[in-house]
Amino acid sequence: MFFVVDHPCVRAKLSLLRDEATDSKHFREYVGEITCFIAYEALKNLETEEIPVKTPLCETTGCRIRNDVAIVPILRAGIGMLDGILKLVPAATVGFVGLERDHVTAEPKEYYCKLPAAGPDSLAVVVDPMLATGGSLAATVDVLKRNGFSRIVVITILAAPEGRDRMKQLHPDVKVYTGSLDAGLNEHKYILPGLGDAGDRIFGTL
Repeated sequence: MFFVVDHPCVRAKLSLLRDEATDSKHFREYVGEITCFIAYEALKNLETEEIPVKTPLCETTGCRIRNDVAIVPILRAGIGMLDGILKLVPAATVGFVGLERDHVTAEPKEYYCKLPAAGPDSLAVVVDPMLATGGSLAATVDVLKRNGFSRIVVITILAAPEGRDRMKQLHPDVKVYTGSLDAGLNEHKYILPGLGDAGDRIFGTL
């Protein structure tokens, strides 16, 4: 399942992300802000349970999130989205999956994996700015399922039709939320119009 979070603030901030003149400091800030917008929508089905709350005036009933939420950034660019989601679910645990793209086959290779334990009510939230070919994301979801996560949601900032279609084919049970569905991939498997290499722009590397 695939959802585009079409919000004026998301569209405006995406334009700033796409701008090649945006420096790393502001790029990181916009990534975090866009992540928050998309996460509001992606996490709307979290389960809650009632708790007692005492206000300055009286006692009332509030709620807390019942699910164990595990945020899983795909290294390294996904780290740039982590703080944006932790603002919404600060009690979440965090795991990491490291994948790199083979420059010949364009397929992902796993080089690191560290995940929290999956419980019966766990929700894994995978974050990665770019859904291009879908190879890395599909491989990450494979890893999560092998480690016991049955409920998985994905948050990306941009997506290409190729990646969307691959996820629908390989993991039709996983909901993917994005800020934009772009035109497609170029011959180097980069999203067009895209925003360049998200990791390099987040961390100021070449």
